[in-house]
Amino acid sequence: MKILALDSTAGTSTVALCENERLIAEFSLNGGNTHSETLLPMIAEMLKSCSLLVKDVDVFACAAGPGSFTGVRIGAATVKGLAFGSGKPCIGVSTLEALAYNLHGFDGIICPVMNARRGQVYNALFSSTGARICDDRALSIEELCAELADKKETVWLCGDGADITFNGFANRVNAKIAPERFKYQSAFSVAQVALAEYKNGVRTPDIELSPVYLRLSQAERERLERESGSLENIERLKSK
Repeated sequence: MKILALDSTAGTSTVALCENERLIAEFSLNGGNTHSETLLPMIAEMLKSCSLLVKDVDVFACAAGPGSFTGVRIGAATVKGLAFGSGKPCIGVSTLEALAYNLHGFDGIICPVMNARRGQVYNALFSSTGARICDDRALSIEELCAELADKKETVWLCGDGADITFNGFANRVNAKIAPERFKYQSAFSVAQVALAEYKNGVRTPDIELSPVYLRLSQAERERLERESGSLENIERLKSK
């Protein structure tokens, strides 16, 4: 079974083609958020290099979030477009779970962290075997530090929030940053998490694939704040 997977949820653009557990090809570009320009050409070049067409793919997978709101949308839209009308299933996986897969077998607690801005990180915790310790969430580095401070195991940090989290821990957590090769998003890891989901019976039609944001975007927050302010003004006028 051929799986085409991608991740565009952070600064890294990465696409991979797998035959079940076997990696056939993987292209990655860690050059910033230009996914709308790079993702489809990378996929086209990868398939061309493998002498394959989109119709030869059996499953389309993407990291569906959390992450950059724009990047998450681009990734989901790309997979939906590739799978559109083919009847081939799509599978959206947690960005954090795919990041954790990079460190599968590392001894300790696997702690993917993505910079969520506003003083927070997106995070989940996993065992060295990949088992989940907690759900995906958004929390402050200080909250994460308090949760991990009494852990004896090594806490392995990966993701684009690894450096700021490590610095924020300030030696209060037994933490290490993952080696550079395993630190950032890998479409191969997305494919392997998707394969496990497929084996568990997950099949998502392209029309039903949805991004996962965990929290509101800045534009939505600002709109709600404006609406809240307007309602307060109305109530204030009514009380006069």
